[in-house]
Amino acid sequence: MKFLRRLLVLVAFLLVFVAGAAAWWINQPLSLAADSVDLSVEQRNTPREIANAWVQSGVQTSPFLLYEWFRWSGDARKIRAGSYEISRGVTPRELLNKMVRGDESLATVRLIEGWTFKQFRAELAKADSLKPSTAAMSDADIMAALGEPTVAPEGRFYPDTYAYSKGANDLTVLKRAHHAMQMRLAAVWAEKSPDSPLRSATDALILASIVEKETGAAADRGKVAGVFANRLRIGMPLQTDPTVIYGMGAAFDGNLRKRDLQTDTPFNTYTRGGLPPTPIAMPGKAALMASVKPDATKALYFVSRGDGTSEFSNDLAAHNRAVNQFIRGRAASK
Repeated sequence: MKFLRRLLVLVAFLLVFVAGAAAWWINQPLSLAADSVDLSVEQRNTPREIANAWVQSGVQTSPFLLYEWFRWSGDARKIRAGSYEISRGVTPRELLNKMVRGDESLATVRLIEGWTFKQFRAELAKADSLKPSTAAMSDADIMAALGEPTVAPEGRFYPDTYAYSKGANDLTVLKRAHHAMQMRLAAVWAEKSPDSPLRSATDALILASIVEKETGAAADRGKVAGVFANRLRIGMPLQTDPTVIYGMGAAFDGNLRKRDLQTDTPFNTYTRGGLPPTPIAMPGKAALMASVKPDATKALYFVSRGDGTSEFSNDLAAHNRAVNQFIRGRAASK
């Protein structure tokens, strides 16, 4: 009996010691192989796999101890999938809490107003820690994956800054940007002016892309849209250079020549009336709103003043005078 009592006391002492040691260990900073260590946890990963993966990524501790802490805490099954990053000084307790909270490490990619879909894809391809799952996909393949197989991708993505978990799939960002544009376009279309010459939300998107490319100063945006709306009402060609340039594609060398304006393409708004068949870029919120609620103006023409702003004219004679002043006069002074 004495031996049994002594054994029980020893076991109790050892349990208290182990519990104390464990309580001490989980509150001590983990050693890391670098200043920071990151890991993408997927939904299918088990707690043991997660512990092993942290050690393989650079957490310098026993994977057995880390797993036992996850299990002993009672929170092992609460770990959320996501991308996590830890820095020197983090403890096992803090590491587990971060994963249970879903306190992810996020990266961002910014899409700029006026970019083409080609530029959008190039930006995604070089984005930090974003899996290029669409790299081998055509534009049509991507739109099919987004549920719009017959729609051209140009202009169908909303320019904004998108945060994502490191290691995320680039199709995730594409889906979010595509959905954001659908929601934004529906909202502005609901606010269109009663006298708008636009017949559909797609028309608004196309016009907004032109307004985005033609506007140098934000204060001119509504009037630029007004000029194009006036032309559409009376059946006058839009005659806008950005659509011609877009239609030229890789053939455009930076100089737009008279012969380019005379060479017919589906996007040449000098040789064809109405709107081009698709947007020519990603319009932002202001350009979308301007397309459906342009400024009230009688202007039918505008020309760049050379400082980012435009000179607007109601008739051709006034426009020719503005061209002489701001284009030919500027060229003569060089």
